[in-house]
Amino acid sequence: MEYDAGEYDIAVIGAGHAGCEAALAAARLGKKTILFTINMDTVANMPCNPHIGGTSKGHLVKEIDALGGEMGKNIDKSYIQLKMLNKSKGPAVYSLRAQADRRKYQEEMKHTLELQENLDLKQAEITDIIIEDNKVCGVVTRIGAKYSCKCLIIATGTYLKGKIFIGEESYESGPDGVFPAMFLTSALNKIGIQTRRFKTGTPARINRRTIDFSKMEIQNGDDNIELFSFENSDKKAKIDIQKPCYLTYTNSVTHDIIMKNLSRSPLYGGEIVGVGPRYCPSIEDKVVRFKDKERHQIFVEPLGENTEEMYIQGMSSSLPEDVQLALYRTVPGLEKCEFTRTAYAIEYDCIDSTDLKSSLEHKVIDGLFFAGQVNGSSGYEEAAAQGLIAGINASQKLDNKEPLILDRSQAYIGVLIDDLVTKGTNEPYRMMTSRAEYRLILRQDNADYRLTPLGYDIGLINKSRYEKFLKKYSNIDKEIDRVKSLTIKPTEKVNKFLSVNNSSTISNGIKLSELIKRSELNYDLLKEIDDDRPLLNQEEQDEVNIEIKYEGYIKLQLEEIEKFKQLEKKLLPDDIDYETLSGLRLEARQKLNKFKPSSVGQASRISGISPADISVLLIYLHEKEKNVSRETK
Repeated sequence: MEYDAGEYDIAVIGAGHAGCEAALAAARLGKKTILFTINMDTVANMPCNPHIGGTSKGHLVKEIDALGGEMGKNIDKSYIQLKMLNKSKGPAVYSLRAQADRRKYQEEMKHTLELQENLDLKQAEITDIIIEDNKVCGVVTRIGAKYSCKCLIIATGTYLKGKIFIGEESYESGPDGVFPAMFLTSALNKIGIQTRRFKTGTPARINRRTIDFSKMEIQNGDDNIELFSFENSDKKAKIDIQKPCYLTYTNSVTHDIIMKNLSRSPLYGGEIVGVGPRYCPSIEDKVVRFKDKERHQIFVEPLGENTEEMYIQGMSSSLPEDVQLALYRTVPGLEKCEFTRTAYAIEYDCIDSTDLKSSLEHKVIDGLFFAGQVNGSSGYEEAAAQGLIAGINASQKLDNKEPLILDRSQAYIGVLIDDLVTKGTNEPYRMMTSRAEYRLILRQDNADYRLTPLGYDIGLINKSRYEKFLKKYSNIDKEIDRVKSLTIKPTEKVNKFLSVNNSSTISNGIKLSELIKRSELNYDLLKEIDDDRPLLNQEEQDEVNIEIKYEGYIKLQLEEIEKFKQLEKKLLPDDIDYETLSGLRLEARQKLNKFKPSSVGQASRISGISPADISVLLIYLHEKEKNVSRETK
């Protein structure tokens, strides 16, 4: 029997990384918010690899932080190793990665939620959604408690009709053996939202005491490293608390065991129908797909400070436990390993993300937002980014304000969401640097420059942090102006310095900025011949160096962005019936009517829309503008 349990502005279903960010954003923006989780002990859980950041994902975490989200601050409290990836490449792809203390990360995030004003955290399974006149009105729990709300954010992760596979055995379960959400899919289907099956997996966990690390390559964290949150830019990471990870490899014996037992794999036996992630395949999938590879990398990583469990990255599997144990024991260092948790595959329901607006609100049902893996994405960082945007936009909607929509030239978050809602995905979507067209502009080091003003305007960045941000970029701008105007004279000291650093000597004066642009030199090195240099912190120095050294490339990319923005500015009315536009191909008419793009730019990114179709849309808008102009005369 149902009963009224409370009234809220915003309800959030699911307290994973998307749900936590969504609920915190909504509550911090003054909305009375409730966050539901099936189990309070799995708030902000890391059922797969306990790490935050990494290639492209580090960019997302920096952007979340720049907008006022929590993930960066939380991993700064709970890391056990920090490493900057891709340092041998350009700054566009530098990516910070942190190994997390899994339990501490959860505890810190849960406590943050519990302390947040305007936010109630509740253990309950949601089984029904109340819709009236195509508008969200509330949710109902499994025990009949009815909570009214004006906006609802669904962030269910891999819990929707979750099913775990280990060899011939399968059973209904969420990740880590927690109860799945078995009824919400039916509620979604009932209100016209279709779902589909995706799949992901996770490797075994192994008792540290059964591993021989002497047969592995040690992987230490960095000695001098920044933290994730821009709020912590004046703090140094603690080096003494860092824990090592290890690298080992599979071999031909490992691969033989896998090939001989493929018939026992539910992935190859047909039991698993969900589509898995191409960029994070199981070990059996890797061996089948890459037959020419003699070995695959395996990283052995700690789960936390106060546990002996180790995560075996690169060996996710759905093979039977006895086969898993046999193949793991062929890996150098794991010959005597004992499992604490067996690897498994998990299948779950998600929606078609092209049913969403760029705000992450459903195109048909008013006030219904979706975020995270339920949208077909994979990864903690991708989920958190969507959760933050959904929380902001649900709040903006209730305040009758325009939604925050980041475009592809503003943020990796913009690329992520635009890909999901414009192109859709046929497999779990993973963010990669190659997806971002303007990655030299979208660096992780300048995420605050790109997004902090937006976070401040919205209300998630406080005044003191914003003033600190303004001072930082004032210092950077002044220093860039100084190095561009300062002429270095060809003194004996200068030419000796240049020779020592394998750089050409000078016979005439040269601007300091031109010396910075030389590949063998940089801003930091040149302090020896720059006597009047002001005192800048490391972040400010790095920013000056990048902006000067890559100035030409940055200018070219800004020109490309300006062309991109011209198409984004050409808005398409929501009520166009594309069937009536002569000149459009049949496929284009069908897809444009289905997606209802907001701009010509977005239309151009829909699969199957040709340049000729875009020309038709531009002509249509031009004629429409001319007609409006005539009518107003």
